[in-house]
Amino acid sequence: MIPFGTRLREAMDTRGPLCVGIDPHASLLAQWGLGDDIAGLERFTRTTVEALADRVAVLKPQSAFFERFGSRGVAVLEKAVEEARAAGALVLMDAKRGDIGSTMAAYAATYLDPASPLFSDAVTVSPYLGFGSLRPALDAAAAAGSGVFVLALTSNPEGAEVQRATAADGRSLAQLMLDHMAAENAGAKPLGSVGAVVGATLGDAGVDLAINGPLLAPGIGAQGATPADLPGVFGAAVGNVVPSVSRGVLRHGPDLAALRESAERFADEVRAAVAGR
Repeated sequence: MIPFGTRLREAMDTRGPLCVGIDPHASLLAQWGLGDDIAGLERFTRTTVEALADRVAVLKPQSAFFERFGSRGVAVLEKAVEEARAAGALVLMDAKRGDIGSTMAAYAATYLDPASPLFSDAVTVSPYLGFGSLRPALDAAAAAGSGVFVLALTSNPEGAEVQRATAADGRSLAQLMLDHMAAENAGAKPLGSVGAVVGATLGDAGVDLAINGPLLAPGIGAQGATPADLPGVFGAAVGNVVPSVSRGVLRHGPDLAALRESAERFADEVRAAVAGR
């Protein structure tokens, strides 16, 4: 299998450095004129995939918005993953799973086993049961050529009480996690397959982001950050940033052309920000 980091680098270079979230929450469904039900979920998801999967680098379905509809919602998610990958987009499952032992292994099998109906190119995970608790996911991803994005510094203000706390050796817990990621990616070319989640709204992140892996940056658009903010947050690592935007693109639906135009505009703005740093 070609490693995820290699495939992501190629997708970013050819399609543009952008991840678009698929977040079918009730307010967006209503904005599209859809009901907050399975029919609305299916229409919203199908339209988003049709509009964007053949042109953006990454699509990021938020699992919770599908799970809330039970098994029928998960079935919609399965179909979206299949169709998005068939159209050439890399699928990052935003599940933020974190557990230990056999339970973590079960999560890994759900999203990182090619035999699973939810098999994705990458998945988000939480390391705050200890980075070592992620080993089943890291190993499964490596075996399948998939990726893992590990929460490091998130954009929600509550995250700081954990992520900015100090470890026994004086490093922040976020830096400790980033250093673990760098070790996992050591020697990988052109990019490692273990990424970090670092909010684009943080200002100066205040940590060393040279992990030789991708940096998923939520917060572009509705949360207040812009592509122009990226060099200030990520510094020398900005070339490895995958900015994530959801409502900023999705609010233009259900019109296919408007969704595509919005995604292309964000990608162009990111390219310009990275080139001009």
